[in-house]
Amino acid sequence: MGTGSIDYEEFLRAAVGEMNQNRKNLIKKVFNKLDKNGNGNIEVDDIKGVYNASKHPDVKSGKKTEDEILGEFLDTFEYHFSLSNQGKSKNRSISLEEFIEYYNNISMSIDDDKYFELMINTCWNLDGKAQTYQKGWKGEI
Repeated sequence: MGTGSIDYEEFLRAAVGEMNQNRKNLIKKVFNKLDKNGNGNIEVDDIKGVYNASKHPDVKSGKKTEDEILGEFLDTFEYHFSLSNQGKSKNRSISLEEFIEYYNNISMSIDDDKYFELMINTCWNLDGKAQTYQKGWKGEI
């Protein structure tokens, strides 16, 4: 950004634009459910007991702890935000702004609102049906 050339994400943002309000409201719903302590940030303690890292290969082999894996999971949400906000360091505490920016990048490549909603509902178990899969979810969000 600001280099005189345009990258793919900059192109998409210019061509497609930001998420519409319905998509933002859905993402805010996910964020609020994940922010268990209500402090306005999603942290490792918020997702402990919800997202299961115990089966991760690095945890099973003893290379990393569950907290390290959960922290790395949170890092993914900070990545896109940090690209356009130089000086923002990874602190494994995800603000609503960072969460929305992550999903804005995903949203740009999904033109159908219903599909986006299905993807978010499935990914974050908003409808409670993911328990039948028993892979990464420990319980209700």
